[in-house]
Amino acid sequence: MKNQKVIFICIHNSARSQMAEAYLKHFAGDRFDVYSAGLEPGTLNPAVVEAMILEGIDISGNKTNSVEEFIDGHIKFDFVITVCDETSAERCPYFPGQGERLHWGFKDPSAISGNPDDKLKQTVLIRDEIKERIKKFINT
Repeated sequence: MKNQKVIFICIHNSARSQMAEAYLKHFAGDRFDVYSAGLEPGTLNPAVVEAMILEGIDISGNKTNSVEEFIDGHIKFDFVITVCDETSAERCPYFPGQGERLHWGFKDPSAISGNPDDKLKQTVLIRDEIKERIKKFINT
């Protein structure tokens, strides 16, 4: 049986989509080929990298990807999952001939203000929401 292909999309591919990709690979990488991308690729969010390290998952070497790298259809995705807010999700491109499109809205860690400890604490809460959503996805 071939692995299902999943792509997670958010604005900068610096936080939410990176965490979702990492968790799906961590929990079910033997069943899914997993990718992530952003509409306007940025740089990895340091609080997100630290939050994932607390889980034993190191994403510090990940690069951010553009949706433009995937939109040509060379990979046929079974699931295209947006993980940004509703307004941003509407900006996500249509993937011709692609499978099911899902939207999971999560708060943007880059929008968190405060000192580094506060940012990390709030990012961990978002991380945990993503982790639970990935677990539900795997079990459906």
